[in-house]
Amino acid sequence: MDTHIEKINLLSEMIAFSVVDGRLHEREYQFVWIVAQELGISKKEFSELFHQELPTGVIKSEFERIQQFYRLALLMHIDGVLHQKEEDAIRQIAINMGLNPSATNRVLKLMKTSPSAIISPNVLLDHFQEQHN
Repeated sequence: MDTHIEKINLLSEMIAFSVVDGRLHEREYQFVWIVAQELGISKKEFSELFHQELPTGVIKSEFERIQQFYRLALLMHIDGVLHQKEEDAIRQIAINMGLNPSATNRVLKLMKTSPSAIISPNVLLDHFQEQHN
């Protein structure tokens, strides 16, 4: 991720997704805060993101779009409750990102059946790269 604006856009999208079910669970907040720290975002700037509109921006590389989809999918599972609104929203987000819907569905299914909702990076990328063969 190259620019500060791209980092803010990614966090803003994660924040918007975290409240799609109508509430912000503490574990969702903590997960997004950890991502913000990894991206070098200050606590003050992070807090301000909760009071801003979602910026529009396109993630250019497919790899970064897959990464963001996976972050959002992890966020969806972090509170231990999987809402239908979250599933519908993440599928729509993936489509808007230009990701393959069948790969998206396979990854979401794998995450749902995994005890921790975590899948290996290689498995994640393999599902999305199948369409390139």
